[in-house]
Amino acid sequence: MKTLVPAVAVWGRTAPSHSITAVMITDDQQTIVTGSQEGQICLWDLSSDLKISSKEILFGHTASVTCLAKARE
Repeated sequence: MKTLVPAVAVWGRTAPSHSITAVMITDDQQTIVTGSQEGQICLWDLSSDLKISSKEILFGHTASVTCLAKARE
């Protein structure tokens, strides 16, 4: 049995000026985290109907963000 999964565009009609190199979704499936080649980390809100809106962008890395992981409590 195959499960259909809808495609989701993180940035809408126009791609962002940064290159996404890593993607992670939180356990509650309400936030997507992306890392970029330019060293930025972006947080995106994901609604129950799969609409994505930007939340925060974090600067400070001096190298590409190529891996994302969540911390344990």
